[in-house]
Amino acid sequence: MSQYRVQNPATGEVLESFDSATDAQIDTALASADAVYREWRRKSVQERAVVVKRVAELFEERKEELARLIATEMGKSIAESIDEVEFAASIIDYYAVHGPSLITDYEIPSTIPGKAVIEHLPVGVLLGVMPWNFPYYQVARFAAPNLLLGNTILLKHADICGRSALTVQEIMEEAGVPVGGYQNVFASHEQIATMIADPRVQGVSLTGSERAGGIIGAQAGAHLKKCVLELGGIDAMIVLDSDDVAAVAKEAWDFRVYNVGQVCNSNKRMIVMDDIYDEFVAELKRLATGLVPGDQLDLAEGAYVPMSSRAAAETVHAQVQQAVAEGATVEAGGQLSEAPSAYYAPTVLTGVPRGSDSYGQEIFGPVATVYRVSSDEEAIELANDCALGLGGSVFSTDEARARRIAQQLEVGMSHVNTIAAESAEMPFGGVKRSGFGREMGPLGIGEFANKRLFFVAE
Repeated sequence: MSQYRVQNPATGEVLESFDSATDAQIDTALASADAVYREWRRKSVQERAVVVKRVAELFEERKEELARLIATEMGKSIAESIDEVEFAASIIDYYAVHGPSLITDYEIPSTIPGKAVIEHLPVGVLLGVMPWNFPYYQVARFAAPNLLLGNTILLKHADICGRSALTVQEIMEEAGVPVGGYQNVFASHEQIATMIADPRVQGVSLTGSERAGGIIGAQAGAHLKKCVLELGGIDAMIVLDSDDVAAVAKEAWDFRVYNVGQVCNSNKRMIVMDDIYDEFVAELKRLATGLVPGDQLDLAEGAYVPMSSRAAAETVHAQVQQAVAEGATVEAGGQLSEAPSAYYAPTVLTGVPRGSDSYGQEIFGPVATVYRVSSDEEAIELANDCALGLGGSVFSTDEARARRIAQQLEVGMSHVNTIAAESAEMPFGGVKRSGFGREMGPLGIGEFANKRLFFVAE
């Protein structure tokens, strides 16, 4: 089987396969990206903004087609796939509209006679290594700000996203990105290492697992290349109290099973105060009961979509079984479909023992894990007892109390009374083992910029 393929996770059927890149093709891609960088960076930011704006328009114009591609590739429902295309378009548009003002030169006060200016200049060819869970959104938040800045892009996508990956390149070129300025590469792990080592590549951005982040980060460090790593999360959602426990539980459930739980900043640990815990869990169980596997291309009410692959579903099932062996309880769900399909029933898991192997594991699937606590101090201590630090949230009718706790979360994104504020202008990224660097918003355009001092003496 080709490494790069389109395989419907509902059926296991391979619909299309793609030839992996040869070493000669990788070298050609590097040469082309570098040559185009030298002309692309010389265009005015306004000229580049017109092109980036057109990319966003084409995403909107081709929304239905783009949505169907990823629904087939990685199993997302058509409704969620359209959501994703629209979100990607909004991020690209944000940088077309606001990007130029975010990278405007500015003067800083100088004690040395003369004029000191900070400029934001491009650095060169960048390599992006992107995952399958949000095939367009992940690319948009990396490519849009960097193309606007004047960098060029080599994009290595997940091996199950070949058709959508090629379609993004097609859209970039149709919008006016010079041929070579944005290139999809069907690269191997060895070829990724070759590209990171190549002096023409000036930075690398990875969204993926902690393990992948460690490998890519080490390669980038060895060659003195800047990198941005957006890795896993086991985000805490702390629920202190509520006027409507069922409503908060539904919000928690809906976010946790969005994209069948294959979301970095999903609320993977629900930490609930003991006086509302039973009611909260009962509502989750009600929401998880009676669901059936469905067709992601035509999803019926009460049906759930497959995970991205059979292997992904088997991994989640094994993690839940391990938690049970360590003392946890499956309150609802927990069924794995027959091979070769990739369905895993949305699951409610309680009683995961602190200190067990399962306690520190990220479950990248539709599993709502709930913990009972009896004080604010216990809630914050549990939330921060985690190697990862992507996002987190605190819910309470007492906003001051929630803010006090949310300010103590050791995360890159902390929220009060919403699980995740997600929008083109909101920076995204984590601390601790969730990686470093930020994407989106005003911070996302600064990661691969040469923030050059330009000084003219009097």
